[in-house]
Amino acid sequence: MSDNAIAMERTRPNIDLTDHAVTLVIVCLVGLVMNTVGPAIPLADGFVGMVVIYLITMVGLLLTRFAPFYLPSVAWISLVGILATLPWTPGSEWIVEQAKSVNFLALATPALAYAGFAIAKKEIEVAKHSGWKLALVACLVFLGTYAGSVLVAELILRLQGA
Repeated sequence: MSDNAIAMERTRPNIDLTDHAVTLVIVCLVGLVMNTVGPAIPLADGFVGMVVIYLITMVGLLLTRFAPFYLPSVAWISLVGILATLPWTPGSEWIVEQAKSVNFLALATPALAYAGFAIAKKEIEVAKHSGWKLALVACLVFLGTYAGSVLVAELILRLQGA
């Protein structure tokens, strides 16, 4: 084994598949509830779609752990999902049909809320040390982003109306 391969193997994170599997079951259950309550997709349809997404994710995590070369788990999971849904892959129509019964906004909302809480703890400490300057910069960034969005939307609306 070359020095480069040994160094690469040392940087590969040790993924606990059991821990990830249990965590994903909990996330899928929360997502299933959100999928049923929010967009009112029948529970049975959402369940099958969620199982398909769970299996794609677990295959990607297995590849992250055992592949002969390292790629981050998000890359492996994306590759598995892409390969599973390519038109020439056997069963891809069924996989796509099942995944359509999962509203991805219902899945994203709890994940983004958790990410917001996780970031908020760190950012509160930064805000305590930075003071009013950070708040001013944040407000200017929000204002600039909003103004830029308004300008782009106005431009598109005018071009469509012409």
